[in-house]
Amino acid sequence: SRVRPACSGPAISFDAAAEAANGQKMSPDTRIHSEAGPRYLDREALARALPASRADTLTTFALFEQVLPQLVVPQRAELNPPLWELGHIGWFQEWWLARNPQRLLGAAADPLVARTLGVRAGADALYNSSAVPHDSRWALPLPDAAATRADLAAQLSRTLELLADAPQGDDALYFYRWSLFHEDMHHEAAVYMAQGLGVPITDPRWQPAPLPPPAGDLALAGGPHRLGHAGAGFAFDNELAAHDTHLAPFRIDQQARRWAAFLPFVEAGGYAEPRWWTAAGRAWLAQTQAAAPRYLRRSGRAWQQWRHGRWTDLDPALPACHLTQHEALAWCAWAGRRLPTEAEWEAAALQRPEAFRWGDVWEWTASTFAPYPGFRPHPYRDYSAPWFDGRPVLRGASFATQPRMRWPRYRNYFPAERNDIFAGLRSCAP
Repeated sequence: SRVRPACSGPAISFDAAAEAANGQKMSPDTRIHSEAGPRYLDREALARALPASRADTLTTFALFEQVLPQLVVPQRAELNPPLWELGHIGWFQEWWLARNPQRLLGAAADPLVARTLGVRAGADALYNSSAVPHDSRWALPLPDAAATRADLAAQLSRTLELLADAPQGDDALYFYRWSLFHEDMHHEAAVYMAQGLGVPITDPRWQPAPLPPPAGDLALAGGPHRLGHAGAGFAFDNELAAHDTHLAPFRIDQQARRWAAFLPFVEAGGYAEPRWWTAAGRAWLAQTQAAAPRYLRRSGRAWQQWRHGRWTDLDPALPACHLTQHEALAWCAWAGRRLPTEAEWEAAALQRPEAFRWGDVWEWTASTFAPYPGFRPHPYRDYSAPWFDGRPVLRGASFATQPRMRWPRYRNYFPAERNDIFAGLRSCAP
């Protein structure tokens, strides 16, 4: 996805020199445009990024092969068979590019247009996530790893051939950008699946970094904020359409909370105290019997973390991670804080980029994932609309997010009970 590390500080900086040269203030989106090229990748940049993303995909897949016999994984809602994941990535790229006669139409393309043949007969019945139920993927007659790699090589080769002849422009490059980001998302999914399966991922690009001691709240004056994406470049459908909101003044953490702040809640018996938990949180506790965050255990007076397939001493300066939204809300109640709304998070990231550090972990917000006013689904219909079901929004990025995926208006979304993802929290004053 991009240039690393993700945990090195503010994700973007506004280009004051460009403003001075132009003699006028730039809008946030214009300033992001000058800094965050991935949403504006041209043909030549895509020709470099697509093979780079594929190299990361294959490198991480090879680690699964080394550790997991026959690539067998348990059938769980948070997992996919690694061979299915690999084949799906190539299938998705081919479906929307080489097999799509309307690939140059961008978001206006008809998702139901008849497709041409692909490199593997019958691939749609194996890898189409819109049609292949999750639990059935363990019983599919998938090609072996060597054949799947060969498919991906042929699919990428065809993609790059088409890209070389594609016009520049947002519409013509829309599906190339989408396919790139799709593969980047699946790479992060592979990293957090590896965490749960004990597959060591030791590449330094995908490791969390300690955070400095907290510097206190960042004060925002509130007022109008333009929420969502507008203008040129690539956007996911749920980021559109931009619309005006009004924020009351608020105070927000300058960075994600560290374990040093979260563990006192655990040690004070917070998981056994119902008053800190919402009704949904209490139901989750009753179902899971959780007494601490996932992948943590007490060893004597010290805390240890399960990582790379073994228990190691926990660094309290690391960002708290693998938290559900239930745990984030409970900590806030205990600490006399609250989660930010996604509008507050976005406004702080855009208005105070020099002080607002993000990208260490995904951050739960208090907002429900819902369509913005005027929402229109893009051709990949299953990306957003099926998930407007009450689940919360996460903002930011994690240490395992490809750098090019970092974008201050990006909306992530998972059920509140998910704790396999690299998610933590940032809080606001009450």
